[in-house]
Amino acid sequence: MRQILNKPLWALGLMSGTSADGIDAALIQTDGITVNAFGPTHYVPYPKTLRNQILKAYGRPPGSEETLLERVITEHHADVIFALLEKAQLTPSEVDLVGFHGQTLFHKPPRQKGEIGETHIIADGPLLASLTDIPVIDQFRLNDVAHGGQGAPLVPIFHQALSQDLPKPIAILNIGGVANVTWIGAEEGEMLAFDTGPGNGLIDDWVRENRGLSWDEGGKIAAMGQVNGTILTQWLSHPYFTQEPPKALDRKTFVDCLEDVRSLPFEDGVATLTAFTVACLEKATEHFPQKPLLWLVAGGGAHNPTLLQMIEERLNAQVKKASDKGWNGDALEAQAFGFLAVRSLRNLPLTFPGTTGAPAPLSGGRVSRPFNKDLPTSILNFEGEKDIKSFESFREELGPDQRPTFLDEGGAILK
Repeated sequence: MRQILNKPLWALGLMSGTSADGIDAALIQTDGITVNAFGPTHYVPYPKTLRNQILKAYGRPPGSEETLLERVITEHHADVIFALLEKAQLTPSEVDLVGFHGQTLFHKPPRQKGEIGETHIIADGPLLASLTDIPVIDQFRLNDVAHGGQGAPLVPIFHQALSQDLPKPIAILNIGGVANVTWIGAEEGEMLAFDTGPGNGLIDDWVRENRGLSWDEGGKIAAMGQVNGTILTQWLSHPYFTQEPPKALDRKTFVDCLEDVRSLPFEDGVATLTAFTVACLEKATEHFPQKPLLWLVAGGGAHNPTLLQMIEERLNAQVKKASDKGWNGDALEAQAFGFLAVRSLRNLPLTFPGTTGAPAPLSGGRVSRPFNKDLPTSILNFEGEKDIKSFESFREELGPDQRPTFLDEGGAILK
């Protein structure tokens, strides 16, 4: 089994972040240590009504009312998988594994050693495996949280794999709803990662509340406003910034900041919230062992020129988009969960003391096999073909009430 599992696998990673803007999907071939090849990527936005449902559910502890939401979100992920397979001209039998992050609704990391945090991610791995006929690994965070880790961030080990040939130290910054950074040093194994503070989340909330917009496109609104220094200084006194990493945030941690900008003109509110995201990065550098030679920015924030300019000016550093180094900055986290799925399959660590505060390197993830099927032959390396039903034929076998709804809008080793 060990020899078989050393073979590179084709994994399909799925990511829907705390911005709840949509689903990213990416194909990646990897052995969980190095990346052999990148395949096509795909993005599908959530319908507005579904996004609003997700945003309303943020911060709520688990409840039975989320069962339907979990099913709908899982069905949307199935839609995205089949759209990507069509784009790549692949069948389900040609994909070994799906890494399914799911949708985070609640995340409360431990605040001191000895505490156990809470995390709630809605992701129906068994349903997704049945719908797609591909083994699914989900719930990547649970084992880390159960052992006293922060449960986030999970992507640093993928950042390390991608940056092997880049000069060190380097900082890789992902700006989603929450911003997180991975600092990688020149010595082997030197890695520190943590959430820096709000990313796009507060900005998105503010423009949606005031103008019905999904985001500040291109940072144009922030560029028209004035930063309120008094409010910014007040926010930076939050105890999170003096807390030693590793540390993680919930999207709602700084939600009270929205109350503070209600007295400001709309554009000034956007500018001040954008400046807060940047100021949090400056605070983050106080925890770095050394100043990075380069910052690489990925995620939605990489498409905000105003934000990038603010980062470069405030940090007095070389700041580049991840895409400038040939990385797919938009699909980076989706690729990461394909990578992590293979690591989970092989019982390799996903989290580390320097990334989540875990007591030791820990694997994680939950596996779901396709309904009434053995593992794909590509994983077990058997000879012969596997009977793969198309998604359409699978839907025909289901009753009307069981069929997924399609919308046009846009670590244990397996034995």
